[in-house]
Amino acid sequence: MSKIKIVHYINQFFAGIGGEEKADYKPEVRESIVGPGMEFNKRFGDEAEIVATIICGDSYFNENIDKAKSEIIDMVRKYRPDLFIAGPAFNAGRYGVACGTIANAVKEELSIPVLSGMYEENPGADMFKKDIYIMHTKNSAAGMRKAIKTMAPFAIKLAKGEDIGSPNEEGYMARGNRKNYFADKRGSTRAVDMLIKKLNKEKYETEFPMPNFDRVDPNPAIKDISKSKVALVTSGGIVPKGNPDHIESSSASKYGKYDIQGISDLTSETYETAHGGYDPVYANEDADRVLPVDVLRDLENEGKIGELHRYFYTTTGNGTAVASAKAFAEEFAKELIADGVNAVILTST
Repeated sequence: MSKIKIVHYINQFFAGIGGEEKADYKPEVRESIVGPGMEFNKRFGDEAEIVATIICGDSYFNENIDKAKSEIIDMVRKYRPDLFIAGPAFNAGRYGVACGTIANAVKEELSIPVLSGMYEENPGADMFKKDIYIMHTKNSAAGMRKAIKTMAPFAIKLAKGEDIGSPNEEGYMARGNRKNYFADKRGSTRAVDMLIKKLNKEKYETEFPMPNFDRVDPNPAIKDISKSKVALVTSGGIVPKGNPDHIESSSASKYGKYDIQGISDLTSETYETAHGGYDPVYANEDADRVLPVDVLRDLENEGKIGELHRYFYTTTGNGTAVASAKAFAEEFAKELIADGVNAVILTST
């Protein structure tokens, strides 16, 4: 019996090519096992083998999506695989989006099963978990062996066309699909059993899990805004012309801090947006449309606010992981407090 043929997709980092400085690496195919593929092949045993590894830089893929998809699908098609694996990507945002995008494209174009693995807060997971199977992983590559230990047998199951169990049984992210089955007890009995366990503070498992949304309590209202120092923070990607810190257009891994002391107008010659996913023309014409420095200077001059803080903080919200955004805010919030800022205006696209 011949082995199951698998094509594996990874980024420039896991291929050992480099980090952010090599993120523009163009798609390349190697007829060898690279990086995480070694652990996969070990777990596959005699049942499956990786016949090719496709490598692509995260920036190249996300900034040239249509071209990258076309190039990579042609590479995959050549090997006529039984299965396509992308990642695992853990909590790497751009990598996760790339894995989800290419896996979904391969599924649709080549009609073969696909699989990826991600941390639940990876934006790629939220974007593609309803379209493809994505296995739960830790938030960093420290969980590589554990991720592959779960992914490898599931990959073989997919390739063989075997029945797939529930998300809890198999370890993949819930896709929103519901399946009819015969239960030992009718619904009303199961509901009463759960209620009794809940009332007795016993462990129980709901049959209809609800999304868990983060809640942030608002601070008390500012008593006198005319005496307050106000800062601007944006997820709209407004940066000095040329994007000096190379903030990514999506799935940002960083934020910028820029001095606007003495500046009353963000002109098209001096500022632009680094944000992807929307038409940047109007933001590039006048960045004040996203980051209203001009209006706040007017309010400052009129005495309606005490002072506009000399620095603004910026990143791109497009596909950026929640965990990354929280980490950014925790870091620069300390600076804002230390600088005596007591009001922040948050703007987006």
